Formats: sequence, structure tokens, C-alpha cells
Amino acid sequence: MVNFMLKISADLENLTNLQPQGGCDDPSFPYLFKLKCGRCGELSQKETCVSLGDTVPLLQGKGTTNLVQKCKFCMREGTVTMIPGKGRPLTQEDCEGGKFAPLMLFDCRGYEPVGFVFGVGWKVESLEGTKFEGIDLSGDDFSEYDEKGECPVMISNLLSTFEPVK
Repeated sequence: MVNFMLKISADLENLTNLQPQGGCDDPSFPYLFKLKCGRCGELSQKETCVSLGDTVPLLQGKGTTNLVQKCKFCMREGTVTMIPGKGRPLTQEDCEGGKFAPLMLFDCRGYEPVGFVFGVGWKVESLEGTKFEGIDLSGDDFSEYDEKGECPVMISNLLSTFEPVK
């Protein structure tokens, strides 16, 4: 069993608190990434979608997980279980310090997550308090004008990484 922390970074211009629309533990937010098989190293062709609100029963034992998937190459089965309560928004301070913010923890058995895809359903606040919601980051950036703060706002240089956690 290996846990992987999804961490994100970006350049936030006059913005702070980048996170999924309903917060880091939003049950409907779709986390999209590819899976690498822990046995044969095969990388999934398409991104896999995992969300906290979608659970399936474990095949052995009691309990649930967020994803059960079989490797198309070696036929080994693996699971991905999301662990809420470990993430936080990306802040202006993180950006200024060149730091990544933890977003979600994944308990991966038989797989390794690779290549997170930024998509739709994000929110952020301007430094003056204006809220921007329903942001689509699939184009790798976002720009708008903050009327209250009378300044342009922008999200750019999106980066993500999955770090093993002990």
C-alpha cells in the first residue's frame, strides 16, 4: 500500500485560495489522471476519473473504495481510495514561495497515479475578496478582471505532482 499526495502549484496574479468548487473534499469534483500498473508498468491509455462521491464495494473483505480497475495488459486488479481531510487551497503565499499545496491523498494498491489533468469546476478569490467560481482550467490558464480591486487577475503555469507519502 502506497499513499500518493496530489500537490498543485500555479502562478496566481492578484488571486489566492485556488481549490475545487466545493472545497478540497468536494464529493462531486472529478480527479482525472492516468494509472501506471504496479506489476507490469503499463500506463492506462485514457485518464481515469475518481471522485469522493463515487464508491464501489471492495471485492474482498468489507468496506468501499473509489475505484477498482483491472490492468488491460497483465489483468491484475488494483484500487484507488481517496482519503479526505488532507488537502488545502493553493494560496498566494505558496506561489510567492514557489511551493506546492496538497490537494488530495490517494491510497493506491496495485497502481501509481500519473499526470493529473486540470479541468472544470475550480474556484479562487481575488486578494480583494471577489470570488470567481466555475473556472475551467483545461486550457491551462484563466484571466479575468476584478472590478472591486480594479485589477486584472490570472492563473497560469499550472503544475501538479503525485508524491509518495509514508
